[in-house]
Amino acid sequence: MALVEVDKGFLRSPRGAVKIARALVALVTLICFAASHSHEAYTALAAMEVAITVLLFLLYLLQLDKRLSWFFWPLADIFNSVIAALFLLIVCLFAVIIKTNTGTLVGGVFGLILLALCIVDAVLLFQKINFGRSTTANFRLPFW
Repeated sequence: MALVEVDKGFLRSPRGAVKIARALVALVTLICFAASHSHEAYTALAAMEVAITVLLFLLYLLQLDKRLSWFFWPLADIFNSVIAALFLLIVCLFAVIIKTNTGTLVGGVFGLILLALCIVDAVLLFQKINFGRSTTANFRLPFW
């Protein structure tokens, strides 16, 4: 029996595609900010986003979320996406507005694309979580 199973279906799923796109766009953002010697906050945010996204991607790809079932990983992932989107909005708008050089401007634009991917990721995850709700079309609360 293998210690870790690879979920090949996750790679082809919309959530997997968004995670891969997030990691790649965050890496491009990091490279732009680092190459242009932008403010350290820009580079740090992009580096953290790359690391966290890759770790969450590996968590789902290797199905570690099922082995570590004591923690509700999708909700933590939604929380990460929302917080990352807020930080990216602030930092990347500053990068685009101030645009100290071309690399900072390009990194800010890629950061705003990353912001959109964070929102898409959060929406996809939120749709997947049912929080104990019934999935029937005629769902009614018992006290109504």
